[in-house]
Amino acid sequence: MKTVITDKTLQDLEFTTVLEQIATYCLSGLGKERVLQIRPFTDYKQLFFELALVNEYLSSFVNENRIPNHGFDNITEHIKRLAIENSFLEAEAFLQLATTSSTVNEHIKFFDKFKEYYPKLAELTGEIPLTNDIITAIQRVVTSYGEIHDNASPALKQIRRDIKGVRGKISESFSRALSRSHSNGYLDDIKETIVDNQRVLAVLAMHRRKVQGSLMGSSKSGNIVYIAPQATLSFSRELQNLLYEEKQEIVRVLRSLAEEIRPYTALLDEYLKYLVHIDSIRAKATYAHEINGLLPTIRKDKKLLLRDAYHPILWKKNKAQGITTIPQTITLHPKQQIIVISGPNAGGKSITLKTIGLLQLMLQSGMLIPVHERSETTLFSNILTDIGDNQSIENQLSTYSYRLKNMRSFLKKCNDRTLFLIDEFGTGSDPELGGALAEIFLEEFYEKKAYGIITTHYANLKVLANELENVTNANMQFDERSLEPLYKLFIGQAGSSFTFEVAQKNGIPFSLINRAKKRVENEKIRLDKTISKLQKERNRLQKTSDNLEKQQSKEQEQLESLQQKELKIREKLEGFQELYDNNQRMLSLGRTINELLNKYFQTNNKKELSTGFFKWVAAEKTKYTKKNPPKKKTKTEKKQDKIAEQKQQATIKQVEKEVLQKVVKVREEKKKEAAIEAQKRAAYVYKINDRVRLIDGNAVGTIDKIEKNTVFINYGLFTTKAKIEQLELVQKAK
Repeated sequence: MKTVITDKTLQDLEFTTVLEQIATYCLSGLGKERVLQIRPFTDYKQLFFELALVNEYLSSFVNENRIPNHGFDNITEHIKRLAIENSFLEAEAFLQLATTSSTVNEHIKFFDKFKEYYPKLAELTGEIPLTNDIITAIQRVVTSYGEIHDNASPALKQIRRDIKGVRGKISESFSRALSRSHSNGYLDDIKETIVDNQRVLAVLAMHRRKVQGSLMGSSKSGNIVYIAPQATLSFSRELQNLLYEEKQEIVRVLRSLAEEIRPYTALLDEYLKYLVHIDSIRAKATYAHEINGLLPTIRKDKKLLLRDAYHPILWKKNKAQGITTIPQTITLHPKQQIIVISGPNAGGKSITLKTIGLLQLMLQSGMLIPVHERSETTLFSNILTDIGDNQSIENQLSTYSYRLKNMRSFLKKCNDRTLFLIDEFGTGSDPELGGALAEIFLEEFYEKKAYGIITTHYANLKVLANELENVTNANMQFDERSLEPLYKLFIGQAGSSFTFEVAQKNGIPFSLINRAKKRVENEKIRLDKTISKLQKERNRLQKTSDNLEKQQSKEQEQLESLQQKELKIREKLEGFQELYDNNQRMLSLGRTINELLNKYFQTNNKKELSTGFFKWVAAEKTKYTKKNPPKKKTKTEKKQDKIAEQKQQATIKQVEKEVLQKVVKVREEKKKEAAIEAQKRAAYVYKINDRVRLIDGNAVGTIDKIEKNTVFINYGLFTTKAKIEQLELVQKAK
């Protein structure tokens, strides 16, 4: 059976507002787009699967097995570009592809591990192939910082080695020029600076012709000119050529990587769709967690029981304002096919109507709804709504004309799997004629076995509801004294409109109200009065029932309190009894020992004392053994215990042996590493401007001068000298 629900129904029930609220919980823009496009499922198999997914994700919020994060980048354009032959992506884009693949792989492994907790989510990820090829290929070329590895290709490795060498020559030649110019007194106090990403000498303007090189600029005052030394210029040109070659080689490497990844384009697209789907599932689950949503029982037979149902939009709005929202309970079944709600305006009739419709829409769109856990519902093939004033200026239709067109559409679509919701049924025309037509429509819906809820003020519809077997009257409760709405639905009785009472409360003069009463037929007034009296009586009975329930609840609480006190007293008595028994036992032991000692003091017979004492101990042991008989072990059990102990000892010895072997191996590796490091340090030739520190120290300084085996280290505030073998390299001179 397919579900067909029109955009008008979605608009009438403010379904888009719910989608907008859910979309705020999405982690991605694609997830928000998917949520805003949600519509009721047409395939019930897909609907049940989606509901199970959301319900399982909701359960992850309260158990220990939290679902891994699924944050992701929008790789849609990367996938499109990758699909083009001979194209390539930037390193950052490849890194996003690897991250996407890694995230999906993590989800696949997680749900496979916890498939008992999340069977449907495991089924969802079970259809997606798991592969590390994409990640491995990208990580071989791109670092975690989005840069290209030196080892991405032999050519790139050689180019970067050459670049490093040239930069070393530039640094060395610049240092010589700096030292020479400084010793000749050509430089300002700042000595050097950076211009256009290039080191330059800060030469006093008067000496500018004495320093060979290229003029790169001057200070604002003109006292200092910035000169790139001639010795570095040729190296700089060589560096520029190498940098260009590096860029070309990187493009070649990225194009080769794209060629390797291109066969996985469809899989990456599948990964992205999964992440967007899981983002929307998480958003639905988070929204359900906020509004206390759950999955009610979905029945095959036609029964709807929504207990303590809340309108989610109203609930969120009231919560923000600190207002309590009154839940509603609605039941529809073959014996209560249609409910006719009547009563004064502003009593909550329309919101009750919208609550049922919106919750049914949400459920059939794969969302959990805020109802009691024992709620039940069925699925409808269509939901028809006529709510609010639908006067159409564009189509030059009056409210009544529009409603007649709506009713014509209802009669065509209505069947035994329809839920219809009509607000102010029959209004817009002459009350008698419009009411008569409304009766006919209601009878048609009834005969087609459709389920529905309507609100009305028409007395003839209230009477018809009493006459039809499976149609029930209902009303929204009002306080008969203050005429304030209580927002509680009462099934089984029509509601009075309280027309004249409400008018009087709103300040209409009593004389005008009396004149209006005279113009209305006496029978209608009597009917309205009768309904009003019945409603007042029912309200009094309801209050009495509520008071009795409260009293019964208090009595139950008092009974439970007394039971708890009785339990505590019983525990104390048992404690006192145990203490008394222990004291009596100690007194008995003391008397026995005292008797033995007195007898010994009189006879001075040690043998008699010891014999008597051991007899007494044996008697006490016998008593203890009778009360606490030891558990005898069979020969098999003793043998099993011995075998288990032997296995445990053998395991411990094996583990100790393995640990010792690993420790020896680690020590040998550390010795080798230390020897290699020492060899490297001994082989390195220190240069001026190398940053170093002493092996037994933490401070880092710069080498100013080297004389044979001795170096002079500048720490900024002071200078010291040390032997070369005492040094450890921190950073080579640029």
